Amino acid sequence: MSRMGSPTLREKAYEAFKERLFSRDIRPGQFLSQRELVAVTGMPLGAIRELIPRLEADGLIKTVPQRGMQVAHVDIDLIRNAFQLRLILEREATVEFCRSAPDELVSTLREEHVSVQREAEKGVTPELLERAQHMDWMFHDTMIDSMGNSLISSVYRVNSIKIRLIRQGDTRMLPELVTSVMREHMRILDALVARDERAALEAIEAHIDVARRRALGV
Repeated sequence: MSRMGSPTLREKAYEAFKERLFSRDIRPGQFLSQRELVAVTGMPLGAIRELIPRLEADGLIKTVPQRGMQVAHVDIDLIRNAFQLRLILEREATVEFCRSAPDELVSTLREEHVSVQREAEKGVTPELLERAQHMDWMFHDTMIDSMGNSLISSVYRVNSIKIRLIRQGDTRMLPELVTSVMREHMRILDALVARDERAALEAIEAHIDVARRRALGV
């Protein structure tokens, strides 16, 4: 954010790039020129030129000699590395959240999950699917941000972009996964309500391992 609190053009371009990535208008492994990035994001060339070093630093694109810029390519190494980093960060965040999260916040998160879980048992509508996906991301982001460490939050957000790129059909919230994912979250939340660090860690580790194995197709 700029010092005045308004997003800069580069920040707007970054968000536009992410949106196009998640909508698959930009695809993993795709080669793009600066002009093509302008066209697909709708941002001016100057903003794109400022954006590129950040995308390179985040590992979202790389420059390939003679060919131009390539969007991050999804392979086994990326899957393993991204999920390993996620596990490291979320284990620490879960312990911190278990120790210090306000009771009211934990209870609210649990109540929201119970509500979605009950609705999902009756049938998953597009609206419920979107709400469940948002709640899934928000739940993990909330625990990470509870650490109060902007560096960790930043690293986690970039890694989350890569997680969402990995076999999107397997890692995003699909209708048939809503109930199972909510159930996995409920195990974590029940442990958090009880302030049981060991149970919370076991639950978050199991939850991330399920997502990792789904991404690997095993």
